[in-house]
Parts: sequence; C-alpha cells; structure tokens
Amino acid sequence: MLFGFSNLEAEISYMNPIYMLLVIPFFFLAMGIEWAYMRAKKKNWYRINDSVNNLILGIGQQLWDLVFKGVTFGVYIWAYNNYSVFKIQATWWSFILCLIVFDLFFYWAHRWGHEVNIFWGAHSVHHQSEEYNLSVALRQSWFHHILAFFIFIPIPLMGFDPVTFGSAALVQTLYQFWIHTKAIGKLPRWFEFWLNTPSHHRVHHAINPAYIDKNHAGVFMIWDRLFGTFKEEEADTEITYGITTQLKSWNAAWANMHYYVEIFQKARLMKWKDKLKMLIAKPGWLPDYMGGFEDAKEVDTNSYKKYNADTNKWFKIYAIIQFIILLAGSVDYMAHFNEISMFYKVVFFLLILITMLITGAIFENKRWIAYAEYTRLALVMLSLNTFYYFWHLSWFNVTLVLSIIAFLGCVALFTYSYRYMRHLGTDLATFNNRT
Repeated sequence: MLFGFSNLEAEISYMNPIYMLLVIPFFFLAMGIEWAYMRAKKKNWYRINDSVNNLILGIGQQLWDLVFKGVTFGVYIWAYNNYSVFKIQATWWSFILCLIVFDLFFYWAHRWGHEVNIFWGAHSVHHQSEEYNLSVALRQSWFHHILAFFIFIPIPLMGFDPVTFGSAALVQTLYQFWIHTKAIGKLPRWFEFWLNTPSHHRVHHAINPAYIDKNHAGVFMIWDRLFGTFKEEEADTEITYGITTQLKSWNAAWANMHYYVEIFQKARLMKWKDKLKMLIAKPGWLPDYMGGFEDAKEVDTNSYKKYNADTNKWFKIYAIIQFIILLAGSVDYMAHFNEISMFYKVVFFLLILITMLITGAIFENKRWIAYAEYTRLALVMLSLNTFYYFWHLSWFNVTLVLSIIAFLGCVALFTYSYRYMRHLGTDLATFNNRT
C-alpha cells in the first residue's frame, strides 16, 4: 500500500519506465535513417562523442526515473483517489482532453525550466548539445522530473485517472522525439500553426538572442501564440545550438550539476536576500552590485567553436562497444528491476553510473581512466557472477565463462587503445586543444 491507497495494478505499470524500452528500436532506426540522409546530403549533423554523450544522459534519466517514479506517480494517484473534484471516465475523448490539458501544464513547466534558475539548472542538460539531431531528443536531465512534478498535480485533481494521465504524458513525450532534426524543413502552414514542428523546435534550441526562451510547447503551438513566446524560424538566420556558456565536458554527472555549481559560486558573493532570490531568478540575473542582468550575446559564427574533445580511433571503438554493453545492460536492468534484490539494485545502478562516467572520460583522454576502467571491469565481472551464483545458479557456469571471455577481450582492447594513446601523446592537454 502506497500513500494509503490500494488497487493499483493498472496504475503501477506507469511507475516503471518499461514502456520506454519498447520504443528503443524505433529510436535507433530513426537515428539510423537520419544519419543515412545526412551522409547522402554530405552534411555533418552527428559526432560520435556528442551522440554517445546524449544517449548516455538519456539512459541515466530512465534509470533515475526508476528511483523517482514511484514517488512522483504515487503522489498523482494519491491526489486523484483522495482529492479529485470529479472522476472523469476513461474514454477516447477524455484521453484527448487530458493530452491537451497536460500539454498546457507542460508549457508552463517547460517555460519555467528556462526562466527560473533552479529549474534551468536541471533542464539545461537537454540543451547542452551543440548539434541538433534525433539523439538530442534523448538527452535528458536526471532530476528535472522530481523538481517539476508538482506542476502537474492539478491534472489528477481535475479527475483524470492515473492511467489516462500516464498515457497522455507518454504520447506527449514521444511526440517530441521527431521534432529534433534538421532533416525536415517547414511543413504546411496549417500544421505549423497548430502543432510543434522541427522548425519551431530548432528555434527553441538556438542560443541566438532573438530565439532564446521561445517556443516552449510540447505538442500544441497555440500556447506559445497565446502567451507571447512564439517565434518563427527565419531563413536568413544561421542557428547556433547549445547553451550560452559552453559545457565543454562529456561528463554526464557534471552535465547535471554544472549550473548549480555556477549559481552557488555566484551566490557566495551575494547578500542573503539575493542568495535566495538567485534560486528563483531568471538565468543571467545578478544584483546591481555584481553588474546587473547579463543578456545573451550575439554569436560570432566565425569564431565560435564547438566543444570537440576526442580520442583515437581504437578508444572510439572501445567506447562504442562499452556503450552498446551499457545500453543492453541498462535495458535488462530496467526490465527486471522489480525482480532484483535491493542489494543488487544498488550495485548494478552504481556500476551503470560509473560506466557512463568512464565512457565520457575516454573521449576526453583523462589520465585516470586506466586505473578506473580496469577496476570497473573487475567489479562488473565480480558483481555479475556473484549475482548469478546466489540468484540464478543454473546459469552461473554459462555466465562465468562468457564474462571471463568478455573481461579478457575488453582488457586487451582497452590496453591496446591506451598504449596507442600514449604512443600518440594524446593523453596530453594539447590533443584536446587540437580537436
């Protein structure tokens, strides 16, 4: 029993992001098609380091959802069961109505995600990539949902049951995947007027001053038109993507924390009332005695350089292999989350997070990766084999043999890649400056 309610069989399915696992093949198929189109058009919309980082952050968001979803969705169910004004019957029309209402609340949650520091610190993760492709759609904050979930509490209070609410949230989320692309130009005017499109969302991801904080809607552009935040994409404006202060890192944890560190450092120099105001102020705000509001500056496209710390070809191959293993392991972990003991939930969760951090560090040629990676590989092998020994003994011998083969293969490839990097001198800071 959670929050004093029962009969949650239907609702509980939405507390675990398993439904997202079902669409992973579609995501990768769509990205593959976009990549093939890019190659045919001789464009350069994808970089391996950037795309892997985007996808790692997306995996992390789904993992943290396992932690938070029971609480956030539990609150929605509790609000619906105990305080809803009505009980709206679940029908096709109530789903459409709930989708419209959800998108309206999403507009404000998203807008505040750009206009309030504490929310922008989380949401900025989605905007950090300096590319614009379908992998960017999957780049998500690990903590934004837990910060902003309260904004949607009025929806169950209105009488929309948790299943209808969860279904509307799912459809609204999936809709936004396809709009993260340069491959689709402007669509028919009636479509562009009512619905969010790649053209509208390219404006949203731009750091050009004229485009900043525009087009916040998820599905229906009518909200931006009504509330004064709509901006048309202009053919003669070259869009620069990212955030106004470049992240310059492939570290997934730092991507989620960097802005909070930045505002903390600034707040240390402020009076107490301004320290508190800093949390809810608009990004760029500073008190007058610290120089006042900092407007976004025009982007000099001639001098602007994307962050592109990169590594040698063998480490790229190794990082991609580790990402594939990470993806497969994360999917298996999420699919069987409720069947795993608490101890191994924590162990595998931490190993997945460590793998994310080390994969990012490989692209940055960090000096400490050798110690970290050999340790990680040993811990993965130890954890998997003890898990199967204690919980799935009939599979232990198979797991032991396969894990030893995988361990030796990874050690061999990593060692060769690391020595190749040392031979090239790419562990020096000058390498990243060249790229």
